[in-house]
Amino acid sequence: MSALRKISVIALATRIVAAQSPIWGQCGGTGWSGATTCVSGATCTFQNAFYSQCLPSTGTTTATTTTKSSTSASSTPPSTPTGTVTYWFPFGDSYTTTGFDPNSTLPTVGNPLGNPPFPGFTGGGGENFVGFDTVTFNKTTILTYNYAYGGATIDANLVVPYLPTVLSLTDQVNQFLAGAAKKPASTPWTSANSLFTVWIGINDIGNSYGNGGDRSAGAGARNFLFINVPPIDRSPLMLAQSTSSQALEKSVIQGFNTKLAAKISAFKANNTGVTTWTWDSNAAFTTILNSPTQYGFVDAVSYGNTGDFWGNNYHPASAAHQIFAKQIAALLAGTPWF
Repeated sequence: MSALRKISVIALATRIVAAQSPIWGQCGGTGWSGATTCVSGATCTFQNAFYSQCLPSTGTTTATTTTKSSTSASSTPPSTPTGTVTYWFPFGDSYTTTGFDPNSTLPTVGNPLGNPPFPGFTGGGGENFVGFDTVTFNKTTILTYNYAYGGATIDANLVVPYLPTVLSLTDQVNQFLAGAAKKPASTPWTSANSLFTVWIGINDIGNSYGNGGDRSAGAGARNFLFINVPPIDRSPLMLAQSTSSQALEKSVIQGFNTKLAAKISAFKANNTGVTTWTWDSNAAFTTILNSPTQYGFVDAVSYGNTGDFWGNNYHPASAAHQIFAKQIAALLAGTPWF
């Protein structure tokens, strides 16, 4: 998997209105405005400064079956569709993260995200596309090692993240290479049953679109799903900026996505045995934002409440992530995972 070293790409919460959070639901954390108590049989458990979760109380038995139909984000524990186990290694930023720490509890059957337990700590609140595809739209039991880190840029030496403790894509890949890449007994993945996903560039562009320069791109892996940069120029955060700033950011995104597509094509052509897929998040976001009510959303600009596309002013809500997850599962239909 040394091809992962070739990655070089320049480019928080849906309000849960309820008296109590369900088992596996969020119940606290910085910026959390939802319920802070849990339903009977669950205890609000501190995970980190940003996330507390309703975990089953000691001795409590909870159902472990999830159907393939639409499910309430963060309300159902993971399923085991078949006896087959596959592996997923996502890398990226807050659009992808579930708060995984590779030095803590690792994914297992019945706990496919490892730590924090399903649905984890997500950037937009509730279950994100990683959670939905891991436990709802999956064909096999997927054990997901989600190295994505909120606020990540490609490399802190190129674009400085908002905090020095943020793990860049480079850091995330190094974490993988130092651990799971060695295929320890706890993580016996193979090239045939493992999928690697990169969704990055959002913070690189968001933090530096006004600086000028060339956003060249390079990427690679064996079974790899790439996701391009969505139209963050249409996020509520950017809509509060000047129209000239929005237009500039849009042009930088377009340039980055064009170069990313070319680099993915070249990488595949130059590396025997590599299979790549690209999910066009830019097109997916644009389609929904152009006709939000057709997809069940109130409008294209509201955020933070039930029925909003945006979970906050920069991250899509869990309901949007469910749509993304369905599209990704359809793209990868027929693979070992979906």
